[in-house]
Amino acid sequence: MEASPNRCRKQAALLFSILFLATTLARAQDWVHTGTNLGAPKIRLAAADFKMVGNDAALSTAQLTFNQVLYADLTNAGIFDMVSKSLAPAVMPGSPQEINLSQWRSPPANAAMVAFGAINVQNGREIVYGWLFDAKNTQSPQVLGQQYNEAATPDTARHIAHEFADAIIARLGGIPGIAESKIYYISDRSGNKEVWEMDYDGANQHQVTHVSSICLSPRISPDGGRLAFDELNSHGSNIRIYSMSLHRMVSFPIHDGTDFSPAWAPDGNNLAFSSSRSGDPEIWISSASGFGLRRVTAYRGPDVSPVFNPKTGTQIAWISGRTGLPQVYIMESDGTNVQRMTDGGYATSPAWSPNGQFLAFAWARNYGPGAPGGQDIYVMDIASHRWIQLTHDIGRTDFPSWSPDGRHIIFQRTVGGHSEIWTMLADGTGQQALTKVGNSRMPNWSWK
Repeated sequence: MEASPNRCRKQAALLFSILFLATTLARAQDWVHTGTNLGAPKIRLAAADFKMVGNDAALSTAQLTFNQVLYADLTNAGIFDMVSKSLAPAVMPGSPQEINLSQWRSPPANAAMVAFGAINVQNGREIVYGWLFDAKNTQSPQVLGQQYNEAATPDTARHIAHEFADAIIARLGGIPGIAESKIYYISDRSGNKEVWEMDYDGANQHQVTHVSSICLSPRISPDGGRLAFDELNSHGSNIRIYSMSLHRMVSFPIHDGTDFSPAWAPDGNNLAFSSSRSGDPEIWISSASGFGLRRVTAYRGPDVSPVFNPKTGTQIAWISGRTGLPQVYIMESDGTNVQRMTDGGYATSPAWSPNGQFLAFAWARNYGPGAPGGQDIYVMDIASHRWIQLTHDIGRTDFPSWSPDGRHIIFQRTVGGHSEIWTMLADGTGQQALTKVGNSRMPNWSWK
């Protein structure tokens, strides 16, 4: 029986979609995994357990933490083919004189690079010597050598492991690592919706603000010194600024109307936000102290969720309802050269990649009662408007935020009314939860 024209069109459209997705995903993986050229293989890297030197009572715990964190950081980088601990030689080289590279470059490890070293705790100081060797270079194998000497605390081993991992990632990946970066988010685990902070891997979760009201949309400044967020109380919604160094609120003008969704300019000198002071919510820009106000949108329908291009600071992406359902737009920071980026559905929460080339956002492409699919995270190439879908059928996802290296994205995942913060590589792989207590929402990754 001959296929109907409608069915043929649907099959052709499906085939085109599959080919388009494969092409754009390959392009995205080029940028995500290598940052340079398509098809470059991942470096096969081994991380030997660091050798204990000394007999301090705290040394065993420090060594275990250091080894676990270093291996996890290198795995999470997404640019290495990590040698499983079960395939590594049963040795613990503590110095260049003690390592036998032939053991590491031979099966079953087959390592191209080896990280190794020694850890000691002495007189209240934690001392770590770390090396990175090229396992296949028999003449001059050392690629990196680092020494750390810091006051011993429960967090020192983790901190030094992050530092050493970032040094390795920067040397082999060409882009600074993210192991020392922070994530800010909203949690209700203390009874109120306050701003919390955690390490990039979900460790060291702790409360930052104590305003005893409803906090929303946390945004850390480029230098990490100030935290902007919305405070929602009986008087409305206002932008608040918290000093990370002073550990208290600092002044920011409170105006009539509703102000929300703050976003820092990359130089830290200006804030963009949405305000209803003129009627409809519009995008406004002020100085970091809240003065020098200027409106940059003036159109019927809400304009919300601004974010600066972190590469240039001269463009803003935002959500506008001027054509009906909310869509992603970009414009110059003076309000000119407005471009619509999404072609339908229901879009929210744009986030600009650090290199200024991509937008991540949440998108229900088939919006409406009974429509297939849900709200997922997408990434779009600004120049071509081509996109890829990163999450699929894992619940309602929203509020994407890029890591400083542009290789990772965090986002909010909601299932059955319960929200958590998740992380993934920027091609959608490696998805894992970072929070598990209470409801956690609206994550924002630090600039560095």
